[in-house]
Amino acid sequence: MELFEAKDFRVFSIPGFEERMAALAERVRPKLESIGDALAPPIASIVDRPVFAHVARHARRTVHPPDDTWAAIGGDRRGYKKDVHFKVAVSENCVRLLFEVGPEYYDKAEWALQWRREGALVRGAIAGGRRLSWFENEHDEEPARSIAAFSDAELIGLGAELTRRRDGQLVLGRRIDRAAFLAMTPAGFKRTAVATFKRLGPLYTLHSAREPAAAR
Repeated sequence: MELFEAKDFRVFSIPGFEERMAALAERVRPKLESIGDALAPPIASIVDRPVFAHVARHARRTVHPPDDTWAAIGGDRRGYKKDVHFKVAVSENCVRLLFEVGPEYYDKAEWALQWRREGALVRGAIAGGRRLSWFENEHDEEPARSIAAFSDAELIGLGAELTRRRDGQLVLGRRIDRAAFLAMTPAGFKRTAVATFKRLGPLYTLHSAREPAAAR
């Protein structure tokens, strides 16, 4: 596994679109591929099913360069957006280890129903993670609130947000400051990532057993 260096974080301060995109492709994307390939096997063991790593390409962007990029790990070999997934995201000031139910998830209503009906044990598991937080948006560097600060009723309400709006999402995970990340060894980062995703693992297996059409 090859980790990011200080110069890789500075890529996100490059002002020009083409210049930043080129730097992301040259410096950051190969390391995300390395991280995704290294984490996919232990995540597959955590969730007890095959998973596949995908690195963001930002193909839809033509004017504004991204402020973050990521490797996403989920159960669809063709992509990650239509399924729940784990993510290692990097931006100028931090690395984030996330679990996401995104806006394009094919079965948000069912997932939200399971979260409300059967998720008490799951919510209890994540509430025990002292470093886990809720992020209001998948691209936010700073979490909005620590999971430990939520009441059970408030956590249930997070699930309801998935279907209240078309772009509803649920993003939970851990932020690692840039300085702390740069002090990590590859083995140390892998231990931290696996421990974080193990805590978040019950959220992945909460979703419906049905597969998205693209995966069939």
